[in-house]
Amino acid sequence: MASSDGNGLGTQRPVITRFAPSPTGFLHIGNARTGLFSWLYARHLGGKALLRIEDTDKKRSTQEAIDVILDGLDWLGLEFDGETVFQSERADRHAEVAQKLLDAGKAYKCFATTEELSEMREQQRAAKQPIRYDGRWRDRDPVEAPEGAEFTIRIKTPEGGETIIEDAVQGRVKVDNREIDDFILLRADGTPTYMLAVVVDDMDMGCTHIIRGDDHLNNAFRQMQVIEAMQGVEDGWERPVYAHVPLIHGNDGAKLSKRHGALSTLAYRDMGYLPEAMKAYLLRLGWSHGDQEIFTEDEAIALFDIGGINKAPARLDLEKLGQINAHFIRLADDERLFSLLKPLLEAEAPLTEAETARIRAALPGMKDRGTTLPELAAAFAFLRDIRPIQMNKKARKSLSEEGLDRLVGLRDELQQLRQWTAETISHVISSYCADRDLSMGQVGQPLRAALTGGLPAPDIAPVLEWLGKDETLGRIEDQTALDRD
Repeated sequence: MASSDGNGLGTQRPVITRFAPSPTGFLHIGNARTGLFSWLYARHLGGKALLRIEDTDKKRSTQEAIDVILDGLDWLGLEFDGETVFQSERADRHAEVAQKLLDAGKAYKCFATTEELSEMREQQRAAKQPIRYDGRWRDRDPVEAPEGAEFTIRIKTPEGGETIIEDAVQGRVKVDNREIDDFILLRADGTPTYMLAVVVDDMDMGCTHIIRGDDHLNNAFRQMQVIEAMQGVEDGWERPVYAHVPLIHGNDGAKLSKRHGALSTLAYRDMGYLPEAMKAYLLRLGWSHGDQEIFTEDEAIALFDIGGINKAPARLDLEKLGQINAHFIRLADDERLFSLLKPLLEAEAPLTEAETARIRAALPGMKDRGTTLPELAAAFAFLRDIRPIQMNKKARKSLSEEGLDRLVGLRDELQQLRQWTAETISHVISSYCADRDLSMGQVGQPLRAALTGGLPAPDIAPVLEWLGKDETLGRIEDQTALDRD
């Protein structure tokens, strides 16, 4: 399907986006959001979303770092189309493009030595001039260079005029071409620079839309020089639509850092956030559609458009993330949720068969007891085999002589129950209170203390159902016997 965007820009080509992380560190949430936006835009328009790993920095681009990125994308459920492209495997193609530009007279060999370039920069600093290459080899004949001298290949950028980018987020952005120096395409050792490799890969992958952080906006003006220089040299070099997305800031408005939560995407998984919650939260970090706050993946695919991306930086709000996570925990399938909770529940000891049955029974009614998986797992503590239960101070206070007498009477009533359900239990407790002119609190407080030790728990009748008849009566007996010895 042909593309469209919020500024009325478009192309008749099928939409192809790309996400191109560099494995020199973890996949932080800013990267993940860029990947999500690229993926959603392609899915929204029925196009393709491609993945490229920019692993040309071999010292830092380890397999471990690559795996962390791939694991993060897999956790988020971002499945990209086709084979993953590894930039390091395309060095020959990058060099080929540089040679074509050289042969076409749109690039040249620069024999300036490291010492000469350092001296040039020092002179520019002393004269308070912009630091940029001065074009000293742009029009010189290579035969003037010493025999066997090393050289780089530099592009010939326009010496006048402007380069204009109609950015789908930032609007019209332009730069005076005199501010763009003749940057290096190919280093002296024959390896490509980032500016060359990125644009060659984008063109060869057929990318129609480049969605990335606005810290790359300045790079776009340089990359446009390569695209325009290759037009007429080789087919397929069409301008993509650029969409430079404002970066994420901390909640104080400062540049995002670890103290704000600029962590690995997988760190959020380990902290107990669900991937669908993370995607829904990242979507709203800098993108909006009416007043809707939370989107499912299907809704996001149906509605996402570049025109909804805000120009102002978004602010990371972990409290909001917690609220969204709690929302998706409540919606989660019980079986899936239990499988996610089980490792947390068994961190100290394996679950017994009885504990597993109680927790599974309680799970549908307990989903609102935590904003993260560890919080939710902790909420099931009262359902573990921990007899006799340790009382906290408040619970101990509830188990007065009077309260224990009431528990003994209630226990006798509960023993008569043949059908052990929350409904029948609630009826027994209500009848017991009514027959003795007691308030629900006068019975419920000591009962809750005996069954949970004072730990937070929902309505008391379901708690009795989840624990089961034997466990409930046993816990009541534990407290009445202990306190009367």
